[in-house]
Amino acid sequence: MSKYYLGIDTSAYTTSLSVIDDANNIILDLRTPLKVEKYKRGLRQQEAIFQHLNNFPNLIRELSDKIDLGKIKTISVSTRPRNLLDSYMPVFKFGQNQAYILSKILKTEYKEFSHQEGHIGSGIFNNEVLKEGRFASFHISGGTTEVVEVNDFMDNLFIDILGGTLDISFGQLIDRIGVYFGYQFPCGNKLDGAASKGRLIHRHIPISIKDKYWTNVSGLENYFKNLIDSKDYAKEDIIFTLFHAISSIIEDIIYNLYNNKQIKNILVTGGVASNSYIRKHLLNTFSGSNVNIFYPAIELCTDNSIGISYLGKNKKGHLWQVIK
Repeated sequence: MSKYYLGIDTSAYTTSLSVIDDANNIILDLRTPLKVEKYKRGLRQQEAIFQHLNNFPNLIRELSDKIDLGKIKTISVSTRPRNLLDSYMPVFKFGQNQAYILSKILKTEYKEFSHQEGHIGSGIFNNEVLKEGRFASFHISGGTTEVVEVNDFMDNLFIDILGGTLDISFGQLIDRIGVYFGYQFPCGNKLDGAASKGRLIHRHIPISIKDKYWTNVSGLENYFKNLIDSKDYAKEDIIFTLFHAISSIIEDIIYNLYNNKQIKNILVTGGVASNSYIRKHLLNTFSGSNVNIFYPAIELCTDNSIGISYLGKNKKGHLWQVIK
């Protein structure tokens, strides 16, 4: 009888619960986005936790209505942003507690992973090239922009941070420009649609790469706000150029990864990885080269728990021992 693997992720903006089976079939993919008031640029942790408290019982009810809970072998959960002992966000503590309680009630295995591992897991899920190999992963989202080297070992993923942004994340940059235009937070999908009608603005964009894999992007926020304030350019062209700038930064870092570390397989994950311009730009740029670009399916780029379910089925998990 096929077993089930339950994954839980309570990020800053989505309550997620998913189930896969022994053959990596997705049995359930349940998500409830957290609500952000108009004109705000995010949620405080206590606001997010309160929404998780309200969302979780509904997801558990749907879970119990749709599957046989007795078939669940493992419950896995993201308990921190990254694989670091001092990496902490209160929203993940909520998910950890709920997962631990469920594992005791249902008498299942209990495993902990990081939110970042979950994004990487969603990329290697059903990707034979990346499994049990060495690759680089870009985690580009609303809260994080990091470049990491990943070794997919039998027991666990080994992740080494190589670079990223030194100030705000790519997702923050996109959302801040979107809110400045008057869009509702989060703005990624709306800006993606607007960019499809835009053209590149041919003027110098202040991009700098530091130590091969690091960059600052807060200067780009001021640059694009000045373009908006100038009223010299169409909204669609400004947004198109914004995504071009982000793609160019990622492109430069990928060249450095290949030339300096001989890493040829690149996984791009996180909410920003669903952007149509960025996906096409990188695929076109490296087409026919020695570099291979991989993305999760678009629906697995934004916060979800499929990667956590997958890791729970295939990896040992961590002994962070936060729960005593």
